Amino acid sequence: MDEALIRGLVPGVLGILVRRGADFAAAEDAVQDALVEAMRVWPTDPPRDPKGWLVTVARRRFLDAVRADAARRRREELITEEPAPGPVTGADDTLWLHFLCAHPSLTPSSAVALTLRAVGGLSTRQIARAYLVPEATMAQRISRAKRTVSGARFDRPGDVATVLRVLYLIFNEGYSGDVDLAAEAIRLTRRLAAAIDHPEPAGLLALMLIHHARRAARTAPDGGLVPLAEQDRGRWDTGLIAEGVGILQAALARDRLGEFQTQAAIAALHADAPTVEETDWVQIVEWYDELVRLTDSPIARLNRAVAVGEADGPRAGLAALADLDESLPRHTAVAAHLHERDGDLATAARLYAEAAHKAPNLAERDHLTRRAAHLNNRRGR
Repeated sequence: MDEALIRGLVPGVLGILVRRGADFAAAEDAVQDALVEAMRVWPTDPPRDPKGWLVTVARRRFLDAVRADAARRRREELITEEPAPGPVTGADDTLWLHFLCAHPSLTPSSAVALTLRAVGGLSTRQIARAYLVPEATMAQRISRAKRTVSGARFDRPGDVATVLRVLYLIFNEGYSGDVDLAAEAIRLTRRLAAAIDHPEPAGLLALMLIHHARRAARTAPDGGLVPLAEQDRGRWDTGLIAEGVGILQAALARDRLGEFQTQAAIAALHADAPTVEETDWVQIVEWYDELVRLTDSPIARLNRAVAVGEADGPRAGLAALADLDESLPRHTAVAAHLHERDGDLATAARLYAEAAHKAPNLAERDHLTRRAAHLNNRRGR
């Protein structure tokens, strides 16, 4: 049984229940119950109309829940007669659900969890394992999020940028537990890009594909972090890179430049270089200039300083870095890298050690610690 195919039916089933009078929170619970039943029944008795089967079972579960709760009797007024068996509507509710789950009143973590449940069709247990939190904690987070968005309606276009940021947050979690969140984010972004006439979802999809293509080369056999400059480019997935570049070119041709298209263009330039020495750093700096213009992001300025250091020399990079707040994430690591490039090994080693204490994860901390130790060994020779 194709679990991904079943999860792909979730937005349509959820949308049908909501349009028939169920509030979002109750409908989402009913759909999850139907998914569990499908996992139990379908391997031995697959339905001819999977979506219709899920709609029927989910609706029955919703009705059972309504009737069992005396405090919700008023909802029975919204319940119409159960439709006769037959084909269900082909309306695609994916886009509406993306915007609902990225509601501005939700925190980023809640928006991510709700998107994975309502749009991705993942169970609470799967999401909890992916984020390494207890299932009860994730269940509470999702319940609060559903209560927040219940009854919300959109009578104007939603905020595409917010939806894309939620998807990118999911992608950046990578892989943990029994769910590959990077692959799940790519799947959801593909569906969003197909559902909306906007070049930025295509730009985000291209960015994800190009980054994902380098996944196998990003970690050493011992689990250590391998920086881009040291990766074995023969291990990159050239098929994913080609697909991402093609999607990006089509998006850029629409002449509606956005931040994710710009980031994808930078990633494409890295992927296009046969070796790190052949990287077109001058063009990368130009794209970072566009990204800074679009976002005015301090992180974009930090990454631009690295690119300037490669294109115009480490002292130019340090000059660009001097204008930025030293409390920025990874600012110290960037300073260490630029001082190392400039030949100041003592300062670089000290800064690498300092950056290791601030690292957001174990792999990055270990990498920075090794860099500091390596430079100290070089100085001691």
